[in-house]
Amino acid sequence: MNKQYFDLSGRVAVVTGCSTGLGVQMAKALANQGCNIVAVARRQNLIDEVAAEISKEFGVEAVGIRCDITDTENVKEAVKAIMDKFGRIDILINNAGTGAVGPAEDITDEQFEHEMNIDLFGTFKFAREVAKVAMIPAKYGRVINIASMYGLVGNKIAGSAPYHAAKGGVVNLTRALAAEWGSKGITVNAICPGYFYTPLTKETLDSDFFQQNAKTMIPEERYGNEGELDTAAIFLSSPASSYVNGIMLPVDGGYTCM
Repeated sequence: MNKQYFDLSGRVAVVTGCSTGLGVQMAKALANQGCNIVAVARRQNLIDEVAAEISKEFGVEAVGIRCDITDTENVKEAVKAIMDKFGRIDILINNAGTGAVGPAEDITDEQFEHEMNIDLFGTFKFAREVAKVAMIPAKYGRVINIASMYGLVGNKIAGSAPYHAAKGGVVNLTRALAAEWGSKGITVNAICPGYFYTPLTKETLDSDFFQQNAKTMIPEERYGNEGELDTAAIFLSSPASSYVNGIMLPVDGGYTCM
């Protein structure tokens, strides 16, 4: 018997923060498995380009829905628009996020609050609405929160206390939602990426300081490349992963094993 464990044909996945970088990579990974894609971000021109590219490359239906995940009414409107279009949401990847960097003693209240509003509150707001409107009624769903290895550990490279706090919150929010929604047919898991190359991080990660840091702190002695997060997203999105619930999956080259 030939089982297609990771076939997502006909499913609908919503990916927030899907205008650039890792969000686009994960959206394409799911589209490669036959999944229809809703790219969510604040810049309509970028998500429209992403959706058009995905449709052309993978032959699935893809649309861009503009949303500010910190705005509760905006989130409700976005989810309604998705349901009006597809009538279902099978997978939610909460990827939208930001990062405040600076010594903890110099971080402002505004920086800390901004980080929480996007990384933690925004993740909750989108998960709450998708669960309420789509997944609980369907008795099925896959919620994947993109936390960070820095939600599991501290760091001495670059002060980023708000980011650590927000992503640590995402880690335990994931556990709480997994416990609460597991009986409703919904699994809630988190991916905790390490440092990955994107257009925004390449220059920093290629610097002498960060290259030396990789050799010291990461067992694989390198940073993550494009595509190396894809299989984690596919695995947790799969209908076959129905007994995987409430886990934190680090994809960090071994950083958090030491």
